[in-house]
Amino acid sequence: MLELVVAGGWLMIVILLCSVAALAICIERLYALNPRRVSPPELSASVWEKLRHGQLGSEQLRSLRQSSPLGRILAAGLANAHHGREVMKDSIEEAAGHVVHELERYLNTLGTIAAIAPLLGLLGTVVGMIKVFSEIMVQGTGNASALAGGISEALVTTAAGLSIAIPALAMHRFFTGRVDEIVLGLEQESIRFVDALHAREGTETGP
Repeated sequence: MLELVVAGGWLMIVILLCSVAALAICIERLYALNPRRVSPPELSASVWEKLRHGQLGSEQLRSLRQSSPLGRILAAGLANAHHGREVMKDSIEEAAGHVVHELERYLNTLGTIAAIAPLLGLLGTVVGMIKVFSEIMVQGTGNASALAGGISEALVTTAAGLSIAIPALAMHRFFTGRVDEIVLGLEQESIRFVDALHAREGTETGP
């Protein structure tokens, strides 16, 4: 492995740093985008149970807000429920905007790594070929060792760049799709919650 890094030249260091960053982002996002962590399936039922027993004070709302991204959205709506349906929906949408921003964290960086890794490999190819032709100009074609070194640098960096770019691009697409699914689920859960809450209030205040 060390021999390949040395053969690839200084650009291999940059490519390896990109691989480390991409791996760290993938591990962090796999944890952060766990659907059960973002939207715990039992959370809505727990909130309704507390609502029925009048146990949703400021302390409980603070705890709900810190529990999960879905809890943050529901807490924003509950905190403004007494202002009417439209205000409640606006507060939920504002909280959801912040949640979506957090869900998409580091994805641009991962996409950038997927885009620049093959370019770095291509740059390594160009640098390696420049060395090859420089050696040819100085020594002619008789020094096979020098020519092989330049060609090796060109091939190693290209392979390394592609080896990082392909999985990084695949994981970027995977995480983007997961974020879309999670956001859709959060929207549906929030809409059901708002509708059910105001239907409940209408029933309680009705004749």
